[in-house]
Amino acid sequence: MVRELGKFGTVGIVAFVVDVAVFNVLLFSGTPTLVAKTISTVVAATVAFIGNRFWTWRDRERTNLRREYTLYFLFNLVGLVIGLACLWASHYGLGSVWPFFQGKLADNIAANVVGMAFGTLFRFWSYRNIVFRKSAEPA
Repeated sequence: MVRELGKFGTVGIVAFVVDVAVFNVLLFSGTPTLVAKTISTVVAATVAFIGNRFWTWRDRERTNLRREYTLYFLFNLVGLVIGLACLWASHYGLGSVWPFFQGKLADNIAANVVGMAFGTLFRFWSYRNIVFRKSAEPA
C-alpha cells in the first residue's frame, strides 16, 4: 500500500502540475473559470491515466483497456464535479458576498488546493478498489 501510495502521489504531482498550468493559461487568457477547470482536469486526467495504468498499478491483472479507461474517466468525472463544486462555492457563492473570492488567487486555492484534495481522496479509493483492482486470490 505504501508503494502504491508513493507511485500514485508521484503520478498525481505530474498531473497536478499539468492541471495547474493548463488551468492558469486558460484562466489568464479569459476562459470562464469553470470551463478552464473542466478542460485542465480532462488533460490532467489523461496524463494520470497513462501514469497510473502503466506504472502505479502495472502489476495488477489487466482487464479490458476500454473497461479501465471508461471507469477511470467516470470516476474522474465525479472527481471533477467535486473540484467544480468547491470552485463554484468559492467563486459564485462566497464571491457574491466577498469579491476577493472571485479573484484568480481564490480560484486557484478553491480549485487546486481544496477541490484537488477532496477529489484526490475519492480518486485514489476508486482507482485502487474498482478500476485497477487486484484479481481475486484463490481460497
